[in-house]
Amino acid sequence: MLNKLWSYFAHDIGIDLGTVNTLVLVKGKGIVIREPTVVALHKKTRQILAIGGEAKRMLGRTPAAIEAIRPLRNGVISDFDTCEALLRYFIHKVHESPEKGPWSLPKIPKPRVVVGIPSGVTEVERRAVQDACLSAGAREAYLIEEPMAAAIGAKLPVEEPEGVMIVDIGGGTTEIAIISLGGMVISRSLRVAGDELDEAIVNYMRTRYGMLIGERTAEEVKIEIGSAFPTDKLDSKATIIRGRDLASGLPKSLKITAVEIREALTPVISQIIQTIQEVLEETPPELLTDVVERGIFLAGGGSLIKGLDKRVAEETKLPVYVADDPLTTVVRGCGEVLENLDLLSKVRVTGGLR
Repeated sequence: MLNKLWSYFAHDIGIDLGTVNTLVLVKGKGIVIREPTVVALHKKTRQILAIGGEAKRMLGRTPAAIEAIRPLRNGVISDFDTCEALLRYFIHKVHESPEKGPWSLPKIPKPRVVVGIPSGVTEVERRAVQDACLSAGAREAYLIEEPMAAAIGAKLPVEEPEGVMIVDIGGGTTEIAIISLGGMVISRSLRVAGDELDEAIVNYMRTRYGMLIGERTAEEVKIEIGSAFPTDKLDSKATIIRGRDLASGLPKSLKITAVEIREALTPVISQIIQTIQEVLEETPPELLTDVVERGIFLAGGGSLIKGLDKRVAEETKLPVYVADDPLTTVVRGCGEVLENLDLLSKVRVTGGLR
């Protein structure tokens, strides 16, 4: 009875703990937080000064005493203490107790948390994520692999005896998996994704034009005119990029076309497609037949690169579809398993109490 009462009052949450953005879903309420995975802190005291969007605005603009950092790299925790502070901030933000009064409810219990993690992380890295959640205030912390969460969030039939192929292109990792009967038959976690696309633009501007730009500028250019497949409408577009001339050290502005940005992105996109092809080559024939009939499903922010679905379809000779609202597929999948505990018991990687 007490456990049921706790479950009723607790705001169980699903978290897509991404390298670039963190999304938080509250059971019964939907997605309530979409914030950049960035923390600003004082270098000496390690005091947290800002988290999320406010901290992201500080990237590249902080004085010597303050640093704005991303506590996750390539989908795994690189700074445990900062990541724990980030999780505690998000958990407390959606799980505040009501004001006390003569007729107030008992103190709201700690939430059950489901977190999506890359499929290729080690046992130590898994334990780090789980410990961070428990230390941040979770009653129970369960981990599910991102490709499984993305497939569930995209409403794909993961429990059926049929092959489903999902490609989740995030900020730090690209997750590729063949799913059947509630498990991943084949999976690959490629630590090449949105961050490497941004870095490719930075390197292109440096080598081609002798110009240094920041990662944030590269990301904005990628979103504005980045593409993976030629189209007349997009190829006529251009944008002004501002940075520093490496020769003179002075500010510099250049007009860059969408064709040039596609040239910069092509090596990274080719690497992702090559891994997709390798997974297809290893897929058992019966499941491959299902994938040929059903197609490949793209999720994650990287799938929003214009023309990526056409490029993947051309290279693999298979139909390719982009999931509805691909940025939220993983966190929506985490929310689905919070509603269906039987499904959670099948797909979770690990989980437990404090």
